[in-house]
Amino acid sequence: MDITFLKSILKRIGADRGLSSRSGENPVKSFADDQQKELAYDYKERGIGPVPLNQIVGSVGRYHDFDSRFRFKPHVPSDRFHNIRKAMKEGKRLPPVRLYQIKDEYYVLDGNHRVSAAKEFGYQEIDASIIEFIPSKNTLENILYREKTDFVEKTGLSHSIHLTEIGQYDRLIAQIAAHREFLEKATAGISFEKAAEDWYGTVYRPLMSIIEKGNLMAFFPGRTPADLYAYISVHQWDEGRRRHYGREIDCIISTSMEAFREKMSKADEVEYPEMHRGITAFVLMNVKAKSEYRIMDKLFHLDEVKEIHSVHGDVDVLVKVVLTRDLLSSDSEMIGEFVHNKIRSLPGVISTQTLIPGVSKVK
Repeated sequence: MDITFLKSILKRIGADRGLSSRSGENPVKSFADDQQKELAYDYKERGIGPVPLNQIVGSVGRYHDFDSRFRFKPHVPSDRFHNIRKAMKEGKRLPPVRLYQIKDEYYVLDGNHRVSAAKEFGYQEIDASIIEFIPSKNTLENILYREKTDFVEKTGLSHSIHLTEIGQYDRLIAQIAAHREFLEKATAGISFEKAAEDWYGTVYRPLMSIIEKGNLMAFFPGRTPADLYAYISVHQWDEGRRRHYGREIDCIISTSMEAFREKMSKADEVEYPEMHRGITAFVLMNVKAKSEYRIMDKLFHLDEVKEIHSVHGDVDVLVKVVLTRDLLSSDSEMIGEFVHNKIRSLPGVISTQTLIPGVSKVK
């Protein structure tokens, strides 16, 4: 073989590889591969609606023609693509694309050029006719997805409620069913979907706003706000599953779902209570001789300690603390943890006694 000809071939391959690298070496995802991986063979027609373009990640038949950003690879003919781009620029209305769906990802069955052009122009979404394939593989993720899909089908809610624990969607369904029974006392024949929408607006969202206002998610890593809603509402409203919370929780959230709904209906969102409450406690301490001042200095630097006194009598030191607790913990839990970790652990402390005020009057 002529060496010059060989060099020209190698140079061309290198250029093609460089272009391929710049445009993204990996093709978009293959629907067939993901369908087999998820065992997603049962399907349901989902009708026509807008789909976020960033969730269109693959193609049914032409996944080799696009890079990972859904741009055509250099070897693919582009005449049709240019015509689609021209039509979009002129504002012409194009028919919906046809997509297959597996969980939260979509694959193009028909309309690859339209999807590619829409992504290039920076569109956020595109109208699509959707067929969803339901994953049957029994992973935790898939079981939760099937439960969520069933929840959406029964309620008709378009709002996203994302739970991470199996069985919790059924508890929300039970809440909506109970709410429907309540509403039917005033409006006979109300549909489950209407009851679900009312539940979402008058029960779920108000409690979620209180949760968000309390910044409680920092204490629940790996969970979602909807998980916390389910935890609080189930334990507060479901008969026989009550916890002993602090005294104020009944005043804020109420002991029944409908009482909570009624209370929230009379308040603007800016008036929703916060999920934190202050607790005042007095800690009486006995300490080793000549250690009072050292212990007092250490305690005085704690933010929770508001006053500290060396006293004469049966105790040596009197400490006033003010703690902030969320509504998922009792007063005794918070105070006990603080006294154990911050006070009793100090060298020289012999014993402590904690007093929690009942009724207080302060000038």
